[in-house]
Formats: sequence, structure tokens, C-alpha cells
Amino acid sequence: MVTASAPGKVYLFGEHAVVYGEPAVPCAIDLRARVTAEERSDDRLVVHARDLKLDGFTVEYGEGSPDVDAEDALVRAAVGYVDESVAQVRDAAGRPGAGLEITVESDVPLGAGLGSSAAVSVAAIEAGTRALGTELDREEVADRAYRVEHAVQDGQASRSDTFCSTMGGAVRVEGDDTRRLDAPDLPFVVGYDGGAGDTGELVAKVRALREDYGFAADTVAAIGDLVREGERALAEGDVEELGRLMNFNHGLLSAVGVSSRSLDGMVWAARGAGAHGAKLTGAGGGGCIVALDPTDATERALSLTPQCERAFRAELDAEGVRVE
Repeated sequence: MVTASAPGKVYLFGEHAVVYGEPAVPCAIDLRARVTAEERSDDRLVVHARDLKLDGFTVEYGEGSPDVDAEDALVRAAVGYVDESVAQVRDAAGRPGAGLEITVESDVPLGAGLGSSAAVSVAAIEAGTRALGTELDREEVADRAYRVEHAVQDGQASRSDTFCSTMGGAVRVEGDDTRRLDAPDLPFVVGYDGGAGDTGELVAKVRALREDYGFAADTVAAIGDLVREGERALAEGDVEELGRLMNFNHGLLSAVGVSSRSLDGMVWAARGAGAHGAKLTGAGGGGCIVALDPTDATERALSLTPQCERAFRAELDAEGVRVE
């Protein structure tokens, strides 16, 4: 039996644009998904998935789709990544018929923009391959986890979430070019509206807008230009400039239709409390915003904001995937 964990993430800049080869800078945070894998004596796959959403539900199933009373998209999100991760585990170990018992527990709310699917995929591949007697280097873990997201998200995934979850810290992703960045301790504050966006649907929405309107394609390219400015600010440790660029990035994401009233409400509450900057993080449509504020003011303001179900401070997690 092997247990591995991997961190969730927030985006400083670049979500959605990264799908089109523009750079993005996600940062791992100290919320983790934990996956325990144990080899079975038969060829069955048994999965226990708990707490994949903040209010929680449990799924237990063998091969195939589970029969549970829950929103279909939520079920697919809860189990699809695990199924594809197990396929990668079996392939990496050269044991296509290996039986596995997988237990998933996560601090990362599902679909909230904090990289829950990447964290689960990375942790599952690390735990599963080790349980079958195979050890992968981090680059292969990241690559196989990317293949999981690519399959589940119908070819619309980027390497950013899975690379960040595997390596930890702040990373830069531009197409297949992935690397870690030096970063100061950033004063992250996260606001969560209790909802979730459908990543595939939102990515498809941006794709359609980008194809229909040249100015929407220009907006996506502008996000890439903004990321390059943000890299310089990050290297210099200029938190105030990072905040200004985050504000600009949120405006561009709103322009391509992936924000929401709840996300905008939390962003403006954070800015009103004096945060250096605030923006949605992840696919959008609902879920989380991230702000930069070294004081308690933003967390306090978000906790009093009607659109915000939960507000908390998050730390940069430099470790990445690990065996527990």
C-alpha cells in the first residue's frame, strides 16, 4: 500500500490563454489531494473517492461508471480522472490487467479552479505506479498526468496544472516548454463561492469566441503578453506590480466570458479591502478567486461578502508530489 499527495494550485496569470500556446504562471498551494493505492490479487479496479467537493460525497465503484445520485458532470469529474490515471499506471508498469484498490481524499474543492483534477491525477500516478513496483521520475509523472487531463478534457488541456502539481512552487508553462520559477513567499488569499465551473464547457466557449471574433483572439494573445510582464515582476519580487497585472488579467478573462457575478463580487470585495490585486483562478464560471494581501483585511472582507462561502489564506507549496 502506498499513499502519495500532490498540491492544488492558483493561477497568477494565464489560464485559458495557455490552451493556445501562450505562457501561464500557476503556483502550487498548500491544499493537497491524497491517493492511496494497493495492488489487488484479482484484476478488479475498486475506487473509493471521498471529499472531492467541499461539501463532500462518496463514490465507491468497480470498473465502469458508478451508479450514484449526483450531477452527471460532477460524477464524471470525480471518477474520470481516476480511471484515466489508473490506465496510465498500468501502462507505465507494463501490467495492463493489474488489479488496484484506490482511495482518494482531497482538501481541494472539485471544479473550483484550484487544480483538483491535476492533483488527483498526479497523486494517483505516483501512488499507483509505486504500488505496482515501478518508480517514475517527476517529468514522467507530470507527462502522464497531462495525458490524463488531455483525454478527459477532449484534447483541450494544457500542461500547466499537472506540471505545477508535480513540481510544486511557481512554474512557467508555454506549450511543451515547462520550467520552475524562483518566487518569493506570496501572500495568497482565496475566496470560494461554493460553486464549480465546467472546465470543458468554458474552454469550448472561449474557443468559439476566439474563432468568431478577431478581437477575442487578440484578447487571448494580450493575456500572453501580460504573463510575460508578470514574469519580470515575479523575478523582482514586486508584489504590487503582480497585483496590478492580476487585476488586468481578470478584466481580460471577463471580456472572454469566463467570469461570473459571484467571482466579480469577490474580486471587487478583495480590491476594496486593499488587496494588491485579485482575479479569478482556473476555468472560471464559478469557484475561486485569488488575491494578494499580506494583511488580514481581504480575508475578513471576503468572509463578509455574500457571494463568498469560504475565505482562507494559502501558502506557496514548494514541494510538489510526495510519498506520505
